[in-house]
Amino acid sequence: MQLAVPSWLEITSIAVMAVIIVGDLLLAYRRPRIPSPRESAIWIAIYVTLALAFGGLLFVFVDPNSSGQFIAGWLTEYSLSVDNLFVFVIIMAKFSVPRSLQQGVLMVGIVIALVLRGVFILLGATLIENFSWIFYLFGAFLLYTAIQQARSNPHETEETESGVIRFLRKRIPITDQFNGSKLRMSVGGRRVLTPIAIVFVAIGGTDLVFALDSIPAIFGITQDAFLVFAANVFALMGLRQLYFLIGNLINRLVYLTYGIAAILAFIAVKLIFHALHDNELPFINGGHNVSWAPEISTLTSLGVIVVAMTLAVVASVIRLRAEAKRASHGSD
Repeated sequence: MQLAVPSWLEITSIAVMAVIIVGDLLLAYRRPRIPSPRESAIWIAIYVTLALAFGGLLFVFVDPNSSGQFIAGWLTEYSLSVDNLFVFVIIMAKFSVPRSLQQGVLMVGIVIALVLRGVFILLGATLIENFSWIFYLFGAFLLYTAIQQARSNPHETEETESGVIRFLRKRIPITDQFNGSKLRMSVGGRRVLTPIAIVFVAIGGTDLVFALDSIPAIFGITQDAFLVFAANVFALMGLRQLYFLIGNLINRLVYLTYGIAAILAFIAVKLIFHALHDNELPFINGGHNVSWAPEISTLTSLGVIVVAMTLAVVASVIRLRAEAKRASHGSD
């Protein structure tokens, strides 16, 4: 049985996470520059280490099950957060955001994502507590999302994003000129919005869409609201550095979307099995639990998540190398 996380650990963890996020935000705005690949890799390693250390604290002060649920939830959210980078790359390119301003824009986007996910976590926890059948809806929604994820491609996303940008440009006075990180500026005596303002709107909308996917997914791993929130925070930490480290490569990892789709589909099945196991709907098995529905363990979930992402990345790298080899032979 999973134990409750001690209050002192919750309070201390939230305080430390808040300090890290605020410090990262201030650093991004006071030093608007392009981090080097080495610097980005070091910070990502630090954030990954912090997440694993937090999992270790849960193992020691709570129980192994809570630790495993956090790690599995964190990896799930990290995988889904990588998917955000596809759209972030498109948004930055479409608005031609200067590289020196991009890390500040990304930090604002991450803060927006945290706020939205916090709201959805509270809403999701309330729904689960009062309506156990909500797992059926979560499972069906994630299964639909997995299918759409597998069928999507970066070019379709790019065209959709272009439509949104055209819609905003037609209805909002906006200049193509950047004025640092300022949201408004004066052009010909008229106050207009800078592209940064619309970028924030676009990223905020993107965060909202991804929150709708990620929160049901992690509730398939754990129903502890604190663990859900902590997994989201640790997953979003280092997302800015990850953008600069692999931003130019991410569109070439062609099988990454299939790995994410596989994870979503697996969690969808797990949610539906969980709903059947605790079934209360009268039109399903007379309102009784379905005895054959298995409870998928946290360790199994962790294994599926790691294997799916590893295979997706390895397959993408193999394809990249094969294409590079063919290109080199073709130029000879």
